[in-house]
Amino acid sequence: MRSLVILLPLSTALLLGGCNRAPAIPEPQPSAALQAQNKAIADAQAQLSQVPLPAKSQYQAVHSLSHWQNPYLTVQATVITLHVLLPDDNPSTLGQGSMLRPIGARRQDLTLRLSDLPSALSAIPDGAWPYGRVIAVEEQRGAAPSEEPAIRRNVEAALKILNDLGLVVDEWNEQPGNTN
Repeated sequence: MRSLVILLPLSTALLLGGCNRAPAIPEPQPSAALQAQNKAIADAQAQLSQVPLPAKSQYQAVHSLSHWQNPYLTVQATVITLHVLLPDDNPSTLGQGSMLRPIGARRQDLTLRLSDLPSALSAIPDGAWPYGRVIAVEEQRGAAPSEEPAIRRNVEAALKILNDLGLVVDEWNEQPGNTN
Protein backbone atom coordinates (compact mmCIF):
# COMPACT_ATOMS: atom_id res chain seq x y z
CA MET A 1 0.00 0.00 0.00
CA ARG A 2 2.83 2.32 0.91
CA SER A 3 4.51 1.79 -2.48
CA LEU A 4 1.19 2.55 -4.17
CA VAL A 5 1.03 5.90 -2.34
CA ILE A 6 4.51 6.78 -3.59
CA LEU A 7 4.00 5.53 -7.16
CA LEU A 8 0.64 7.21 -7.68
CA PRO A 9 1.93 10.84 -7.31
CA LEU A 10 5.07 9.98 -9.30
CA SER A 11 3.13 8.47 -12.20
CA THR A 12 0.65 11.39 -12.16
CA ALA A 13 3.52 13.88 -12.36
CA LEU A 14 5.04 12.03 -15.30
CA LEU A 15 1.71 11.82 -17.12
CA LEU A 16 0.83 15.45 -16.61
CA GLY A 17 4.31 16.87 -17.11
CA GLY A 18 5.34 14.65 -19.98
CA CYS A 19 8.80 15.00 -21.36
CA ASN A 20 10.46 18.29 -20.73
CA ARG A 21 12.37 18.02 -24.00
CA ALA A 22 11.16 20.64 -26.47
CA PRO A 23 10.06 19.41 -29.88
CA ALA A 24 12.52 20.08 -32.64
CA ILE A 25 11.59 23.14 -34.67
CA PRO A 26 12.80 22.97 -38.24
CA GLU A 27 15.13 25.74 -39.39
CA PRO A 28 13.27 28.22 -41.59
CA GLN A 29 14.48 28.08 -45.17
CA PRO A 30 15.07 31.42 -46.88
CA SER A 31 12.44 32.21 -49.46
CA ALA A 32 13.29 32.16 -53.14
CA ALA A 33 12.95 35.95 -53.27
CA LEU A 34 15.40 36.39 -50.39
CA GLN A 35 17.86 33.98 -52.00
CA ALA A 36 17.60 35.87 -55.30
CA GLN A 37 18.17 39.20 -53.52
CA ASN A 38 21.23 37.83 -51.69
CA LYS A 39 22.63 36.53 -54.99
CA ALA A 40 22.02 39.91 -56.67
CA ILE A 41 23.84 41.68 -53.83
CA ALA A 42 26.77 39.25 -54.00
CA ASP A 43 27.03 39.68 -57.79
CA ALA A 44 26.86 43.48 -57.47
CA GLN A 45 29.50 43.46 -54.72
CA ALA A 46 31.86 41.57 -57.01
CA GLN A 47 31.31 44.04 -59.84
CA LEU A 48 31.53 47.16 -57.65
CA SER A 49 34.72 45.95 -55.97
CA GLN A 50 36.52 46.91 -59.19
CA VAL A 51 35.62 50.58 -58.62
CA PRO A 52 38.37 52.31 -56.59
CA LEU A 53 37.81 53.35 -52.98
CA PRO A 54 36.30 56.84 -52.56
CA ALA A 55 38.43 59.97 -52.57
CA LYS A 56 36.90 62.02 -49.77
CA SER A 57 38.85 65.13 -50.75
CA GLN A 58 37.14 65.13 -54.15
CA TYR A 59 33.50 64.51 -53.25
CA GLN A 60 33.41 66.62 -50.08
CA ALA A 61 34.25 69.70 -52.18
CA VAL A 62 30.99 69.32 -54.17
CA HIS A 63 28.14 71.41 -52.74
CA SER A 64 25.39 70.83 -55.30
CA LEU A 65 23.97 67.68 -56.84
CA SER A 66 24.03 69.42 -60.22
CA HIS A 67 27.85 69.32 -59.96
CA TRP A 68 27.99 65.78 -58.51
CA GLN A 69 29.67 63.45 -61.01
CA ASN A 70 29.17 60.07 -59.33
CA PRO A 71 25.83 58.27 -59.46
CA TYR A 72 23.21 59.44 -56.97
CA LEU A 73 19.76 58.36 -55.86
CA THR A 74 16.53 60.28 -55.36
CA VAL A 75 14.32 58.23 -53.07
CA GLN A 76 10.55 58.53 -53.48
CA ALA A 77 7.63 56.83 -51.77
CA THR A 78 7.31 53.94 -54.23
CA VAL A 79 10.40 54.07 -56.47
CA ILE A 80 14.01 55.22 -56.59
CA THR A 81 15.54 57.32 -59.36
CA LEU A 82 19.16 56.52 -60.19
CA HIS A 83 20.99 59.46 -61.78
CA VAL A 84 24.14 58.53 -63.71
CA LEU A 85 26.57 60.74 -65.58
CA LEU A 86 28.20 58.44 -68.12
CA PRO A 87 31.88 58.97 -68.86
CA ASP A 88 32.91 60.97 -71.91
CA ASP A 89 34.48 58.45 -74.27
CA ASN A 90 36.12 61.15 -76.37
CA PRO A 91 39.64 61.74 -74.99
CA SER A 92 39.93 65.16 -76.66
CA THR A 93 39.19 68.28 -74.63
CA LEU A 94 38.03 70.06 -77.80
CA GLY A 95 34.38 71.06 -77.42
CA GLN A 96 33.99 69.41 -74.02
CA GLY A 97 30.81 70.64 -72.29
CA SER A 98 29.79 72.73 -75.29
CA MET A 99 26.97 72.21 -77.77
CA LEU A 100 29.11 69.65 -79.55
CA ARG A 101 29.52 67.48 -76.45
CA PRO A 102 26.89 68.51 -73.87
CA ILE A 103 27.08 67.01 -70.41
CA GLY A 104 23.30 66.60 -70.39
CA ALA A 105 23.54 64.08 -73.23
CA ARG A 106 25.59 61.81 -70.97
CA ARG A 107 23.21 62.09 -68.01
CA GLN A 108 20.81 59.17 -67.57
CA ASP A 109 17.91 59.01 -65.10
CA LEU A 110 16.55 55.55 -64.38
CA THR A 111 13.44 54.86 -62.31
CA LEU A 112 13.82 51.61 -60.35
CA ARG A 113 12.18 49.41 -57.80
CA LEU A 114 14.22 49.02 -54.63
CA SER A 115 14.79 45.34 -55.43
CA ASP A 116 16.46 46.27 -58.75
CA LEU A 117 18.99 48.62 -57.14
CA PRO A 118 21.92 46.15 -56.78
CA SER A 119 21.80 45.00 -60.40
CA ALA A 120 21.38 48.58 -61.69
CA LEU A 121 24.39 49.81 -59.71
CA SER A 122 26.57 46.93 -60.88
CA ALA A 123 25.70 47.75 -64.51
CA ILE A 124 27.13 51.29 -64.25
CA PRO A 125 30.49 51.51 -66.04
CA ASP A 126 33.58 52.01 -63.88
CA GLY A 127 34.28 55.37 -65.55
CA ALA A 128 31.04 56.79 -64.13
CA TRP A 129 32.54 56.71 -60.60
CA PRO A 130 35.19 59.50 -60.71
CA TYR A 131 35.06 59.99 -56.91
CA GLY A 132 35.40 56.26 -56.26
CA ARG A 133 32.91 53.98 -54.56
CA VAL A 134 30.67 56.71 -53.08
CA ILE A 135 27.03 57.44 -53.89
CA ALA A 136 24.86 60.40 -52.89
CA VAL A 137 21.31 59.82 -51.62
CA GLU A 138 18.61 62.45 -51.40
CA GLU A 139 14.96 62.30 -50.37
CA GLN A 140 12.33 63.47 -52.82
CA ARG A 141 11.85 67.20 -52.49
CA GLY A 142 8.38 68.68 -52.13
CA ALA A 143 6.71 65.40 -51.17
CA ALA A 144 3.34 65.46 -49.46
CA PRO A 145 3.55 65.06 -45.67
CA SER A 146 1.55 61.83 -45.94
CA GLU A 147 4.32 60.33 -48.14
CA GLU A 148 7.20 61.23 -45.82
CA PRO A 149 7.07 58.01 -43.71
CA ALA A 150 7.11 55.83 -46.84
CA ILE A 151 9.99 57.86 -48.28
CA ARG A 152 11.98 57.51 -45.05
CA ARG A 153 11.37 53.74 -45.00
CA ASN A 154 12.65 53.54 -48.59
CA VAL A 155 15.69 55.64 -47.67
CA GLU A 156 16.52 53.28 -44.79
CA ALA A 157 16.08 50.22 -47.03
CA ALA A 158 18.25 51.80 -49.75
CA LEU A 159 20.96 52.69 -47.21
CA LYS A 160 21.02 49.07 -46.03
CA ILE A 161 21.43 47.80 -49.59
CA LEU A 162 24.15 50.37 -50.34
CA ASN A 163 26.03 49.43 -47.17
CA ASP A 164 25.70 45.73 -48.05
CA LEU A 165 27.24 46.55 -51.45
CA GLY A 166 30.22 48.23 -49.78
CA LEU A 167 29.41 51.73 -51.04
CA VAL A 168 30.10 54.86 -49.02
CA VAL A 169 26.89 56.90 -48.71
CA ASP A 170 26.84 60.68 -48.81
CA GLU A 171 23.33 61.52 -47.63
CA TRP A 172 22.06 64.85 -48.91
CA ASN A 173 19.09 66.33 -47.16
CA GLU A 174 19.03 70.08 -46.72
CA GLN A 175 22.74 70.30 -45.91
CA PRO A 176 25.00 68.54 -48.47
CA GLY A 177 28.13 66.74 -47.47
CA ASN A 178 26.76 64.73 -44.52
CA THR A 179 28.68 61.49 -44.86
CA ASN A 180 27.15 58.43 -43.24
